[in-house]
Order: sequence, then C-alpha cells, then structure tokens
Amino acid sequence: MRVLVIEDEKRVASFMMRSLVEASYAVDCAHDGQEGLELACATDYDVIVVDLMLPKCDGLTVVKELRQRGKMTPVLAVTAKGTVHDRVTGLNTGCDDYLVKPFAVAEFIARVRSLLRRGAPQPPRFQVGDLVLDAATRRVGRAGKPIELTPKEFALLEYLMHNVGHVVTKTMIEQHVWNYSFDSGTNLVEVHLSHLRNKVDRGFDRSLIQTVRGVGYVLQEASANAR
Repeated sequence: MRVLVIEDEKRVASFMMRSLVEASYAVDCAHDGQEGLELACATDYDVIVVDLMLPKCDGLTVVKELRQRGKMTPVLAVTAKGTVHDRVTGLNTGCDDYLVKPFAVAEFIARVRSLLRRGAPQPPRFQVGDLVLDAATRRVGRAGKPIELTPKEFALLEYLMHNVGHVVTKTMIEQHVWNYSFDSGTNLVEVHLSHLRNKVDRGFDRSLIQTVRGVGYVLQEASANAR
C-alpha cells in the first residue's frame, strides 16, 4: 500500500513517514501543496495525508483540485485547527477524515487503515493454491504451515497476491513496496524476492513465485517444480 504525506513541517513529516514505514506502507512526501498536488496527480496512491496549512497551495485547495480532476483517493486531513467549522469545511471540500494535531501514532495509523478499508475495499484474505495471506491478522501460511515474514516481505507478497496471474516489473515493485527515494540501482528487490521464495516455495512441489525473464515476476499456480 502506498501513502502520500503532504506536510511542510519537516519534523512532523518525518514522524508520520516513520510511523507509516514501520506499519509496512510505502511512503512519499511533499513539503508544499504544489509539489503534493503534482505527486498526487502523477501517481496512484491508496491514501493521501495532507496538512491543511501549506505553503504555495493550501491543503483544502489541493483536495478541491484533486476532486475536480476526478481523483477520488481517500484523504486524511491533518491540522492544528480543530473547530467544528474547520472540520465541516474540510469534509465538505472533499476530505474523508480529519485528525487534529497533536495526535498519537496509534490513532494516526488507525485512521489511515480505516480509509484504506473504506477507499479500496479488498478481500482481507487472499489465497493462491494452498498459499493463504490474511491481511487483517497479517498471517501467512501454506498447506496449513505458518510462514514468518518480515514486514517488507509481507508487503511484497501482498502486492504479488493483489496482482495474481499478472507480471509485475521491478519498477512496479519499487514504487508500490518502497518509495520514490528508493535507489533503483540496488538489488534489494531481488534479495527480498529470493528470501520470500525460500520461505513460500522451498519444500513444496509447486512453486508459486515465478520469474519472467527480462520482464519481472508473477505469482500464480504452477506446474510441479516450475520456476
């Protein structure tokens, strides 16, 4: 899942980004409304977190412009202004939820998760063959055997299962599991894929994660020992 944070206060932005990364989200950040609007229009995000008081272009204008352009991405408005009037104005402009500063990490992540469920209804449980991923409990198992994954491995497998049967490229994985600041010159994607395959496919007759040479990777039911 990919989240855009638009926040001009560097300390607050860093806090929100760190909290989201620790919750296994890929995060991009903009420090003014104009940059945030450009990113939001150029990329498909699952949730946008926007401060309403921003330089160059305020948060409400960003949201209004997104809605006028047909972007219906769920928006969490974050601001120090918490009067009823402020909240009503934000919601009427197109914000989906409203969080007043200061806030606790737990509430922030809960609000983001709530918008993810509301904005992109998807089955909380995925299954490909005998491989099962439960997004709600963050548990993975194959043939009834639990599989322990790191947060990044879980995000990678979840992305593959969202696109079951479709080839995803390294660039697509970088953008959805990591973020724009990710150094695409590294082999981190290949390393994580290798670790994930060892956990998901090793010891089973049927390999589910397959490499499409020169293109990318695909998760699908496969013939015995296929790679």
